Amino acid sequence: MIDRYSTPEMEAIFSDVGKFSRYLEIELLATEAQSSVGAVSVEAAKECRTNAPQVDDEFVRRVVQREAITNHDVAAFVDVVQDAIGQPHGAWIHHGLTSSDVVDTAWCWMLRDATDLIVGTLDDLIRTTARRASEHRNTVMMGRTHGMHAEPTTFGAKLALWALQLDRDRTRLRSSRESIAVCKLSGAVGTYSNIDPRVEEQVGLKLGLAPVPATQVISRDRHAEFVTACASLGNTIETIAVELRHLQRTEVGEVREGFGGGQKGSSAMPHKRNPISAETLTGLSRVLRGHVTTAMQNVALWHERDISHSSAERIILPDVAMLAFYMTRRITKLLDGLEVDTARMRENINAGLGLTCSQSVLLALVDAGLSRDDAYRLVQDAALRAQKEKRQLRAIVSEGAAFAGIHSQLDRIFDESRLLQHAGRAVDAVAHLA
Repeated sequence: MIDRYSTPEMEAIFSDVGKFSRYLEIELLATEAQSSVGAVSVEAAKECRTNAPQVDDEFVRRVVQREAITNHDVAAFVDVVQDAIGQPHGAWIHHGLTSSDVVDTAWCWMLRDATDLIVGTLDDLIRTTARRASEHRNTVMMGRTHGMHAEPTTFGAKLALWALQLDRDRTRLRSSRESIAVCKLSGAVGTYSNIDPRVEEQVGLKLGLAPVPATQVISRDRHAEFVTACASLGNTIETIAVELRHLQRTEVGEVREGFGGGQKGSSAMPHKRNPISAETLTGLSRVLRGHVTTAMQNVALWHERDISHSSAERIILPDVAMLAFYMTRRITKLLDGLEVDTARMRENINAGLGLTCSQSVLLALVDAGLSRDDAYRLVQDAALRAQKEKRQLRAIVSEGAAFAGIHSQLDRIFDESRLLQHAGRAVDAVAHLA
């Protein structure tokens, strides 16, 4: 991931130092477990732990140099570790294991921890969204369908629906965590041919990972589930971002992203105040979705394994985790600092000439005995006339003889509070999330 969208927390997980640190711990735990089942001497296991190298940038450099000879990254890693521990005890490192035992267990360990980071910041996002929903419970705004005025709603209801969708994303992420928090140390084709199954059990217990049956590799449907859950979260973030971009358009002007002191909206036009965070998040969601296809294609491998998935995973798994974390944190900041222009929302409602009550007029006519189609045509003609003459729909209706049967009901028909009497139900549904 490029630095612009990286975070220290995720970098610590997926950096070479972080990755090799996990490789080393898996190797040492496996050696110690081997000693507990009698396959390795207790003395050798202790010496491996005592003399294990420090994993730092210099260690990574040595592995890279060694890989130039071995043309195999895990073999290079094992060589460097064994050299650091020294013989004869270092020879017991990687005993009975295959590369995928270490790599796949490390991947699952990293992705589990990455998921915990994402869920943690998603918790903050959900609380922020639910809090702002409560804050704007009674903030009336125009609801739009097809980009056109429909009927009034509240900004609180809009926020609440986002919070509920984010909560479903959290459920999906937690489920993917359970699927990915696994390990395997079962050898070349997963049959434990040269390693006691108790080793896998002990290492899994120490790492908090559940041992699972596998071939040489852990099934990639687990990884695909993680990527898909992150992409779903990205979709929700984009849903929010796209809506905020529309609402910030000059012609609408109902919300504005926070604008810091000294910030510039344009290098050329000083008046600009652009929805840059929402636009950035929209673009990044496309990247997340793009990785889903690759993750799905990684599931089908040849026989007990091939490495067609490996090169792709080196790119997509860290990038997916980092983007999901970055995007969640950024949308939280956006919503927390979002400026809501309630006066502009009211202006936009008033500019609608009361046309958003057309359904109420229609239903009142039906209640008065007209057929639905006849009532529809009457209201449609009245609405078109109101638009053409730039007059309130209520005025047109109050003058029309065809509407005489409902004239006494106009106060109720055009009562905004009646339309919104149940709009708070969505906000009530997220009260426990705030």
